[in-house]
Amino acid sequence: MVEITPANIQLWSKLGSCGAYGQATLTLPNISDKIVVLTADLCSFSGLERFKNKYPERFFNIGISEQNMLGIAAGLAKEGFIPFASTYATFASMRCADQIKVCMSYMKLGVKLVGLTSGFSVGILGATHISLEDLAVMRSLPNITILSPADCLSVVKAVQAAAQIEGPVYIRLSGTMNNPIVYHKDFDFKIGKAITLQEGTDICIIATGSMVFTSLRVAEILKKYKLTTKVVDMHTIRPLDTSTIKEACKSKLIVTIEEHSKIGGLGSAVAETLSLEEKKPPHLILGADSFYAHAGDYNYLLQTYGLTTEQIVEQILNKMEKK
Repeated sequence: MVEITPANIQLWSKLGSCGAYGQATLTLPNISDKIVVLTADLCSFSGLERFKNKYPERFFNIGISEQNMLGIAAGLAKEGFIPFASTYATFASMRCADQIKVCMSYMKLGVKLVGLTSGFSVGILGATHISLEDLAVMRSLPNITILSPADCLSVVKAVQAAAQIEGPVYIRLSGTMNNPIVYHKDFDFKIGKAITLQEGTDICIIATGSMVFTSLRVAEILKKYKLTTKVVDMHTIRPLDTSTIKEACKSKLIVTIEEHSKIGGLGSAVAETLSLEEKKPPHLILGADSFYAHAGDYNYLLQTYGLTTEQIVEQILNKMEKK
């Protein structure tokens, strides 16, 4: 297994989630000799060059043929291998939807599908590459574990965890290069168990992926308004940690934040859980509204969809005033 050191954590942060994924794959052969890695012609982009050079017999570049990649990965899984297949998240989840439904969801084959650049990180390429629907697609299909790591150390942890469980897994990678660090030292990553990063009684923010770091910044600003904020990293979207959500009902306001559509993602999953509770506080769902923005860089798109730190603080304060 890879050594978790401050130097490695800094390195992975600089590389971003895709580069961290490539680094994580180098540790996988130590977990199982059945690990294989596939890519849809994104070897360099997904940080897989070193894996390709070190384990050429375990590496397969399928080309720009994402559906075919899923079929090959499913065949390898059927023969007892543990395939990790990666491409842009929007193509992984939507272009391959039928293959995912049949091979991963219905047949329960142990394909580990990695959605690169979820959210706005390749927003300069426009709506075709911006992935704001992948969680909604994957959540609608049974039997698939869904992971959404908060930073690059979490990416390494999620990849290693996925390799050690049976069945299909979708790993959603968000954020850009120089990805902010949430976890500055080693921590226990358990699939299905959310992590409380700080305690608070007024507001409970439940965030996933890139928005976890943003949530910590939001919580810091809210202190100026005499509001204490609990921040939860919900790194597993399925199986969802419903006990942590029920615990959040002790707060005056629950806020979910995600770099994903407001429809079908973390906010929807939390709302579905809250709907079964008799006593619960208001729930503010923050994410992307249903429209396609013009192509632009990462920060421009965060601003456009109201997901900057300052915009989130303003929306939370407005909601608290309306209570």
